[in-house]
Amino acid sequence: MSRRFRKPLEKSASSAERRDGRTKPKFPQGDRGQGERKPGFRGEARPPRFAAKPPEKRADAAPEPAKAVAEPPPLPTKVQTVVVTADENNMRVDRFLEARFPGLSFSHIQRIVRKGELRVNGKRADSKDRLEEGQNVRIPPLKLDAPKIVGQLSEAATKTLDALKAMTLYEDVDVMVLNKPAGLAVQGGSGTTRHVDQMLEVMRDAKGQKPRLVHRLDKETAGCLLIAKTRFAATALTGSFRHRSARKIYWALVAGVPKPKQGRISTYLAKEESEDDTIMRIAAHGDEGASHAVTYYAVVETSAQKLAWVSLKPVTGRTHQLRAHMAHIDHAIVGDPKYFNKENWDLPGGIQNRLHLLARRIMIPHPRGGVIDATAPLPPHMLQSWNLLGLEADRFDPIENAPEE
Repeated sequence: MSRRFRKPLEKSASSAERRDGRTKPKFPQGDRGQGERKPGFRGEARPPRFAAKPPEKRADAAPEPAKAVAEPPPLPTKVQTVVVTADENNMRVDRFLEARFPGLSFSHIQRIVRKGELRVNGKRADSKDRLEEGQNVRIPPLKLDAPKIVGQLSEAATKTLDALKAMTLYEDVDVMVLNKPAGLAVQGGSGTTRHVDQMLEVMRDAKGQKPRLVHRLDKETAGCLLIAKTRFAATALTGSFRHRSARKIYWALVAGVPKPKQGRISTYLAKEESEDDTIMRIAAHGDEGASHAVTYYAVVETSAQKLAWVSLKPVTGRTHQLRAHMAHIDHAIVGDPKYFNKENWDLPGGIQNRLHLLARRIMIPHPRGGVIDATAPLPPHMLQSWNLLGLEADRFDPIENAPEE
């Protein structure tokens, strides 16, 4: 389910203030702090930025004229050095390049980083390193992938295109929102042969441009994945994520019932790498590589006090943020192979041991005006769990009133 409607994010209607005689609870504003978990029902919340039931766009409505948005700068044909801006502070190297030069393919970015052609303050950098404001980044000559001749698709390419179409929740000339299935990686990695970025190759146009990723989901997380189909859209959408104009809601099934039932989780997270795995650990302010992370949560429904359906609203977008935060408050997400840390805990019968996390909804300004609002259904394994536990997927979601900071 998806829609695009022309309504500012800051003034969304709150037409579902009451349902079945219940009033939406308020979330706290809260102060930032390390490891804090603020309860709900304290203080007044800001007006909600999500409309509980936004209006449908009329099919016969005339499109609004495109807003003038500057095209991205041309790719450099010789070595250049650029300075990291305040807006780019703490960005990963690969995402920095994607934001500056949306036409670059993932494989090309990885290649120049792997060869050491890109340097930060004169030193080699890894694609996952984070940049700091004021650093000098040496960028080698760049080029787009060679255009492919548009013609008859192979049988395999046709199947891939059909698979993408089957995933599509929303699409126009600039943007796609896919319902990514659990188990499908977004980008390539060690041992990964099939992923969304590679699948998008079948959608290259006559100029060799293909749709571009503008954010990520973990491999086992299902749900809304936003794709830019043009360089124009990629620049605008990347900017929206950078400036936190995108609103995201996740659904999860967690062990136990969080108390209080609504609250704010605020910690610092840092990457911890070992030979076999990489996880995000709770860190202290000032720790090397530590980034502030804020998540609002709300319990929607419970099952015998053993499990809870929780709605999550991340304010920041750190790696594994929701998974690490729920484990941090001792309510890890069911089926999480990295962060489920409850000993002697038995999975209820009939529930699959798979990550129960869904990118339920995304709401972001459309590059040409209006708002993209897309909602993904429960994936099969989560729908099975909801049915077994008697959870009602159409219940009111109180997270919509959570603050934006």
